[in-house]
Amino acid sequence: MRTFKVLVAAAAAAVIVAPTPARADAYVSPWAAVQFGGKLPNIGNLGDSIDRGRAGFGVTAGAMGAGVFGAEFNFGYSPSFFGTNNDFGSNSVIDVMGNLIIGIPIGGSHGGSVRPFVSGGAGLLRSQFDPGGPFNVQASTNEAGWNIGGGVMGFFNDHFGLRGEVRYNRAFSSNTIAGTNLGTLNFTRLSIGVVFR
Repeated sequence: MRTFKVLVAAAAAAVIVAPTPARADAYVSPWAAVQFGGKLPNIGNLGDSIDRGRAGFGVTAGAMGAGVFGAEFNFGYSPSFFGTNNDFGSNSVIDVMGNLIIGIPIGGSHGGSVRPFVSGGAGLLRSQFDPGGPFNVQASTNEAGWNIGGGVMGFFNDHFGLRGEVRYNRAFSSNTIAGTNLGTLNFTRLSIGVVFR
């Protein structure tokens, strides 16, 4: 019985003092952005007059193992993406992407540090129109798309920092709503946000 107690105590001590496995460096980053460039919708004569400097916002969440490689989920919402309510009524674009990320932590994975990164992946681009008024034709489309981008995360301490990036989003095929071909949905996003790790 005494031998059993010694073995249990030794096993417990081994578990307590054993090195813990490396943990993933997880983070969440809410952001705000401006979108620009890309193809204008081909809707009558409106396509040439639409202002493409539209705002958007969203959140990115991910984790990196060994401080270099990881994966992240990106959700973005862009109200009035195609133009003002006067031109199109209520309209928006939602993007949901799963990305792989590669980043090099300069200054380490803890405390104050800087991490330049590149990322890319694929997911969903959803466009929606609700013109209201005499048209009153609601239409939406879901398109498979891809994105690629890069930027930098800078941390002031173990848990808080800032993140800025430039990202290009594009549908794999042309976007057709209510029988009208809008061309291939694509845009560049410049975003900045806080990051919690």
